[in-house]
Amino acid sequence: MVGAGETMPDVEKRAGLGPHLGDSAVNNLSWRSVAVSSNYLPKDAKPKPIIANVDGMAKAARRGASRKLEVSGFLTVNDEPISNPDFQAISSYVEQEDALIGSLTVRETLDFAARVSLPSSVTKEERMARVEELLSSFGLREQASTLVGTPIRKGISGGQKRRLSIASLLITGPRILFLDEPTSGLDSTASFEVVKYLKKTVRQHQLIVIASIHQPSTATFELFDKLLLLSAGRTCYFGPVPATRAYMEARGTPMPIYVNPAEFLLNLSSTDFAEDSLEANRNIEKLHTDWKDSENAERLANSIPLSRVEKPDASHGLEGRAHASFFAVVLALLHRSFIKSYRDVVAYGIRFAMYIGLAIMMGTVWLRLPATQSSIGPFTNAIFFGSAFMSFMAVAYVPAFLEDRATFIKERANGLYGATAFMISNFLIGVPYLFLISLIFSIIAYWLNNFRPSASGFFTWVMWLFLDLLAGESLVVLMSSLFPNFVIALALTAFANGLWMSVGGFLVSPEVLNVFWKYVFHYIDYQSYVFQGMMVNEFAHRTYSCGAGCQCMYQTELAPQCMIDGKGVLAQYGYKEGKTGEWVGILIGILVGYRLLGWLVTHLRST
Repeated sequence: MVGAGETMPDVEKRAGLGPHLGDSAVNNLSWRSVAVSSNYLPKDAKPKPIIANVDGMAKAARRGASRKLEVSGFLTVNDEPISNPDFQAISSYVEQEDALIGSLTVRETLDFAARVSLPSSVTKEERMARVEELLSSFGLREQASTLVGTPIRKGISGGQKRRLSIASLLITGPRILFLDEPTSGLDSTASFEVVKYLKKTVRQHQLIVIASIHQPSTATFELFDKLLLLSAGRTCYFGPVPATRAYMEARGTPMPIYVNPAEFLLNLSSTDFAEDSLEANRNIEKLHTDWKDSENAERLANSIPLSRVEKPDASHGLEGRAHASFFAVVLALLHRSFIKSYRDVVAYGIRFAMYIGLAIMMGTVWLRLPATQSSIGPFTNAIFFGSAFMSFMAVAYVPAFLEDRATFIKERANGLYGATAFMISNFLIGVPYLFLISLIFSIIAYWLNNFRPSASGFFTWVMWLFLDLLAGESLVVLMSSLFPNFVIALALTAFANGLWMSVGGFLVSPEVLNVFWKYVFHYIDYQSYVFQGMMVNEFAHRTYSCGAGCQCMYQTELAPQCMIDGKGVLAQYGYKEGKTGEWVGILIGILVGYRLLGWLVTHLRST
């Protein structure tokens, strides 16, 4: 636990630093009788306590609880009670796992964090000054132009990522900062580096920082100002780190001189690997009792005014952070997504390559089909292949969306913006890329396959392909929002596409499709409307030769001329002309429905 109020700030180092990180409003944070228990247990099982009636104070906690947790107790800021929304407005939380966009540079990461959080009253010059200040404070100036790193392109180190995660939230101006195991996954040197830079910044800007940490090195442990030692959710010690040794010695458990204090305390307060569990439990109970009966606990309890804690209408005198406008947030998210889209090949680069390869394959497999009745079947097959598999390959967007979503979850948890801005920017950034994919694919495949050779036919095909891709990507967004796990989202999206292919009208004609599949799935299958539209585009305005012998496969009014009117092919499938506008409207309604459901799921889910 790091609290800047416990030590005098370094005046010389503070010279020239901006006031935006200075914590002049929050002087102390205290909590009394805080209890947390988990309900994420089998039915009829008792709630499992995580924290049991813990008191504490930090000078110059609690984030919004999970729906699976029950939280009780009192929380005060500046000796006055504060509501959860107000507390979230003045605090930020850094998760254990870094949720950074790998295709951004270190400087861009901080700049975009500022753009989605700072109000319009902050000028661009002031914003960049804050970015440069934090780069210097966290020792990231030499890496400012380095990419964070993707699975394909190497970036900064793990310790630098942790510092960047912390800095990206400090730029938003929180008064209280929570860190969940900031050294997790780092070696002792990187852990010390992270905590050292954090403490330096905390002292410079006089912030309150509360961190959970497991078995730090001696050097890292000694950087903390105060320690709250918990076992089975109950307090074993709370107070200054240097006073820990004297406290333990006074209770008959002296610390060995050449042993890491953190390791000693962890072994002392843990029963997981004890050979004699009964003896270990007795020792833990003694630690709890010793603390409860100690002068330290009494002094701590007296420092939290109970009369004020219980006043429900007391004013803490704090104002939440001002935020960027909705329009500014959407623009910033669009700009950030645009940079990611052209730098990160996973986002759209691989998809471009896949679709171009698919277009070449489709164009050469159904190469220059002649306008004869023997080509009617291949033309139909090519239409199905082009529409169905273009939609199916939208599953390649799953990893890129999940990365964006992880960043959104972190930023929403800290009150920067909501699901609406995220979903709007996510949709808008994809529109030009999907249109470009549709156009390039069509330029290659349409003319190689010798579909209806006219400008209107070509651009109608492009329109259907574009709507197909929009709907396919919207389905990916919905599935990935419902199940934000790569394997599950990929599997369910692939299954849904398989379902749409089966009931779309090509493999089984709507005229003979089982009534259950027809009325439950066929009419909400966006691929079926794309297929119908492409079929009408090809066959409604084209004729085909019956070939030698004049044995026409489809009997139409052109049979005496040894020709087949394409409308006869449409009649076999039960498709009619003049419904293009209706089908486009239904298709747009389906993709809007996918997006709205994705927005609703994202809005309701907390993780």
